[in-house]
Amino acid sequence: MSWPESDELLVELARTDRQAFGELYERHVKRVYNYIYYRVSRQQDAEDLTARTFTQALAHLPRYRQQGVPLYAWLLRIAHNLVANWYRDNKRLLVPLEDAGDLGSRDGNPETEAEAGEERRTLLAAVAQLPADRQQLILLRFSEGLKAAEIAVIMGRSEGAVKALLHRTLEGLRKNLSERRPAAGKARTFPFGGR
Repeated sequence: MSWPESDELLVELARTDRQAFGELYERHVKRVYNYIYYRVSRQQDAEDLTARTFTQALAHLPRYRQQGVPLYAWLLRIAHNLVANWYRDNKRLLVPLEDAGDLGSRDGNPETEAEAGEERRTLLAAVAQLPADRQQLILLRFSEGLKAAEIAVIMGRSEGAVKALLHRTLEGLRKNLSERRPAAGKARTFPFGGR
């Protein structure tokens, strides 16, 4: 069957057609799983929470209303709530961002790769010192590539509050990173602007 490209049209079909919901699942399962995996860092738990996310989405689909942001923002909001409950129920600490994976340079130059690895460790150490909500904000903005309006839906805040929090967070990271910068030698440029 040929499904509409628009998620919003597909949502309308999915309210009465389970196969249409299956198409929504196929479109968004990888992104939801990746978001959850970055938060819990265990494949089995990420798979379980992803399945629960889509089960809840199906149950709440009749009440879903477009809020000017993509459907996946609504799905990530459900996932966010499930992850928060999972941590509370299991009394687990947040997974250190250092465990989120290796995003290093792959240009084959050992010196460049070593520098990129050091910059990444420095950045992750600075982000790991942030409160959990700010870590999540950084993850959603820079790893998931979401816009402030989408993040606002997921975090249950206004778009203005998300922009302000992001600005304060990035300024704090810039300050932290500039304090960690080596006093002598080559100046390093970190993500988020600044040097």
